Amino acid sequence: MANKKVYLGMVADIMHPGLTRIINEGARYGDVIIGLFTDKAVAEYKRLPYLTYEQRKEVVENIKGVSEVVAQDEWSYIPNLRRLKPDYIIHGDDWKLGMDMELREEVIKTMAEWGGQVIEIPYTKGINSSALVEEQKTIGTTPENRMKMLRRLIASKPVVRILEAHDGLCGLIIENVQVENGNKLETFDGMWSSSLTDSTSKGKPDIEAVDLTTRLQDLNNILECTTKPIIFDGDTGGKIEHFVFTVRTLERHGISAVIIEDKVGLKKNSLFGTDAVQTQDTIEGFCAKIKAGKNAQITKDFMVIARIESLIAGKSVEDALERAMAYVEVGADGIMIHSKNKSGADIKEFCLRFRKVHPIVPIVVVPTTYNHIYEKELQEWGVNIVIYANHMLRAAYPAMKKVAESILENERSLEANPLCMPIKEILELIPGTK
Repeated sequence: MANKKVYLGMVADIMHPGLTRIINEGARYGDVIIGLFTDKAVAEYKRLPYLTYEQRKEVVENIKGVSEVVAQDEWSYIPNLRRLKPDYIIHGDDWKLGMDMELREEVIKTMAEWGGQVIEIPYTKGINSSALVEEQKTIGTTPENRMKMLRRLIASKPVVRILEAHDGLCGLIIENVQVENGNKLETFDGMWSSSLTDSTSKGKPDIEAVDLTTRLQDLNNILECTTKPIIFDGDTGGKIEHFVFTVRTLERHGISAVIIEDKVGLKKNSLFGTDAVQTQDTIEGFCAKIKAGKNAQITKDFMVIARIESLIAGKSVEDALERAMAYVEVGADGIMIHSKNKSGADIKEFCLRFRKVHPIVPIVVVPTTYNHIYEKELQEWGVNIVIYANHMLRAAYPAMKKVAESILENERSLEANPLCMPIKEILELIPGTK
């Protein structure tokens, strides 16, 4: 007679005694089948695992008591349960409360369809997976792991959410802020290192004359206290010889991607009107720069993303598409399409038409002017990455100004207290302070 089947869902990013105990308990009832959550299943609800699915699978397959490992491609257990029809499902009793209460009810109802039984194991005291993840963040990450994470996120999530960071404190906020949304935990997936906010935070104009070494000094402050992937604003990329150096330097530091725009000449910020947009590079000239950057990189993980300025310069969607096709042809890993049109109609048209030709190549947008459009709608257009490009800087300035004015008006700082976060809470953000 065949052994009974026991199903156990697991992320297995950080193995600890609580997980091995639950496997051992499950083995008492029959053959333990581990439903190993894929990156996609986890990333839609929580932070992307540190280890890839293949790495986690190799670990779990070699644990005593595990009979088989199958992919669980959704946060819900139901598809795998209906397919495998196990005699038992085993789970820690911690899902009786919190975000997974509804999931628990679904599992109990589904198992009852074929007379299956739900076994709940008391949660192992003194071991908290979330706390272990927080501890892992204090240890940090390696440049290689950080760099690989962006491609994994694009493959795993409907939309990758990126927020601008111009210093270490911004990075810590992006690293730690989270909001519960039903049974999902909403977080930012990574950071945007913007040349605009980097220079503005120093009280300097946004010009491309700031050399890479100076940019990296500030970027290192973010790298040292965070683990999430970073996309670097490379402006035009400079001369081809300079861009080759930039790619190699960023890759060595563990940056996931660089975005360069198809413009030439002295940089002028496009926020000050179409006359401030310098001439676009020729398609051939920009293609040469992309090819040089791709040839310069050492790993297959680093991404060179081409930003198209056609719509900013008052040209047609047709012109933007022509450029996009050419840039992808020579190796661009993604396309960023930019516009000042508040309706977002030109962005939508571009995305839908581009997707018909290139169903997989990542599309990046910066919806600063068309910020009324939800991420869900951008996803429907085919967008993969949404960058909120300057909001941390824009939020900081009015808050600091208001505090400064309060102190001047009242000749003391008491009235400013409600506007300020306790210094203790700020220090607690910093790894190693507690």
